[in-house]
Amino acid sequence: MACSLVWFKRDLRVHDHAPLAAAAAAGPVLGLYVIEPGLWAQPDMATQHYLFIRESVSALAQQFAALGGRLLVRGGEMTAVLERLHAELGIDALYSHEETGNDWTFARDRAVAAWCRRHGVHWQEFRQFGVVRRLQDRDEWRPAWEALMAQPPLPPPARLAAPLPPLIGHRWPDPAALGLTDPDPPLRQRGGRANAELVLTDFLNERVLSYRGGISSPLSAPTACSRLSAHLAYGLLSLREVVHAARLAMANASGPQAERQRRGLAAFVSRLYWHCHFIQKLESEPALEFRNLHRGYDGLREADWSAAHFAAWSAGRTGWPLVDACMAMLRATGWLNFRMRAMLVSVAAYPLWLHWREPGLFLARQFLDYEPGIHWSQLQMQSGTTGINTARVYNPVKQARDHDPQGRFVRHWLPALRRVPDSWLFEPWRMPPAVQAQCGVRVGEDIPEPPVELERATRVAKERLYALRRDPGVRAARAAVLERHGSRLRPAARRKAAARASGAQLELEF
Repeated sequence: MACSLVWFKRDLRVHDHAPLAAAAAAGPVLGLYVIEPGLWAQPDMATQHYLFIRESVSALAQQFAALGGRLLVRGGEMTAVLERLHAELGIDALYSHEETGNDWTFARDRAVAAWCRRHGVHWQEFRQFGVVRRLQDRDEWRPAWEALMAQPPLPPPARLAAPLPPLIGHRWPDPAALGLTDPDPPLRQRGGRANAELVLTDFLNERVLSYRGGISSPLSAPTACSRLSAHLAYGLLSLREVVHAARLAMANASGPQAERQRRGLAAFVSRLYWHCHFIQKLESEPALEFRNLHRGYDGLREADWSAAHFAAWSAGRTGWPLVDACMAMLRATGWLNFRMRAMLVSVAAYPLWLHWREPGLFLARQFLDYEPGIHWSQLQMQSGTTGINTARVYNPVKQARDHDPQGRFVRHWLPALRRVPDSWLFEPWRMPPAVQAQCGVRVGEDIPEPPVELERATRVAKERLYALRRDPGVRAARAAVLERHGSRLRPAARRKAAARASGAQLELEF
C-alpha cells in the first residue's frame, strides 16, 4: 500500500508540523529520518550535533508510536534511501519543511527534487521559520513573517495511519563511524521535545525576569538567556510556538513583577524576529557561507592568514583571560552567550586579523545551537565584511572589566588564574617577575603570553578596514547589498534596534 513520506530534518517534533498534518490528512504516513554520511562529513558538523539529534529522534519516535504511527530511521544518502523505500513501499508523495542549511544540504535538496521529478513523486515543502523562499523584494519579508507568526500553531494529528508492510530500520552508528572524533561537551543540553518544553516554561515564567540586563555577562547569561537556541535550531519547538507562548505569557502577566516580565518577553520576541532576519540572508544568498557578502572586501584578510594565531585562539591560549575562559566554557557546555561569541569573533577578526571562514567552521562545531543562516551572517557582520553594518570591535580586556568585574567567570574556567592578584587578573602578561614568583604563575609557561600587542594590533586592523570602507568603489557597492539584505525598519527604529542588537540581539544562536 502506497503512503505519504514525511521527511524530518531540523524539525524534530509532531507539534505545529505542517508537513505531518498535510500528510496525515491524505492517508497512511511514514515518518523518516535519514542518517546521511555525507552530511556528517562536512567541516561544520560535530559529535554534539549528532548526539543531540539522536536523542531528539528517539523521543520523536516515541511520539509517533503514541499516535499509532511509525518513524523509520535509515542510513545512507537521501536519494538512495528514497530509491529503496520506493521499491519496498511505493511513495505517493514526499512532505517536508524547507531548510536553510549549509551548502551540502542545499545540493542534497536539489538532488532530491530531481529524484522526485524522475519518479513522479510530488514533493511538497512548507515554511519552517519566517523565511521566504525565492524572496524578490526585502520589503515583503516582514509582513510575511508577521502573517506566519499570527497563525495559530497546529496541534499534532489525532491519529496516524501507519503503512502495513514491515520495514527494517537502521541502528544509530557510533559518532566515530561517521568520522566524528571530537569530544561531546560534558555539560551540553540534552535533546528531546520534553526537555525543550521544560526550558520554555521555565524561561517564560521565571528566568525572563533577568532577561533584560542579564544576557550580556557570561556570569548571568546561562540562566538569564532563554536557552532555547538549540531546541529551535533542531526544531524541537517551532518558532511560531515560541512566539505564541511568549505573547500569551505577556498578556497573562500579573503580580508585582508583571511589568518586568512583560518587558523581558517583549525584548525576547524582538530577537525572534532578528533570528529569521539573519537566516533570510543565507536563504537569499547561499554563497555568503563561503565568500564576503560585500565583494569589495575580498582580499582584505585572506593573504595574511596566520596558522599560529588561529591555533592560539581556537585552543583558548591567547593569554587574554576572558577569551580563553570563553573557549573553555564552550568546550565544556557547547554554549556561550551572544556578547561573548561576538567578542571571540572580533578578537579573531581584528587583533589576530584572521579571515572569518576557518574561525566560523571551528565555532560551528563548538556551538550546539549552530544555525547556518544566523551563524555565517554573524561571522561576516562581526568581521566587518557585510559592508552595511557598523564595525563592532570588542576589546577583551574592557569586556572582562565590564561583565566580569570580580573575575569570577575567568577564575572559574581558568584555574591557573585563581592565584593571580586582582590588579593583574585581566592583563596577567603585564605582571612583573616578582609578582609572578609570589603568586606562582609564570607568564609564557603556566599561562600564555598574547600573540600580539592588543592595542596596536587592533588599531592597525581598524585602520585597514576603514581605509577600505572609504574606497569610492566599495562605498558605491554598499547600496546594492543594503537593498538585498538590509532591515526594513524605519531609520529611527533601525537605530534603536541596532543599539539593542549590539549587546545581545541573537542569543538564540549566538
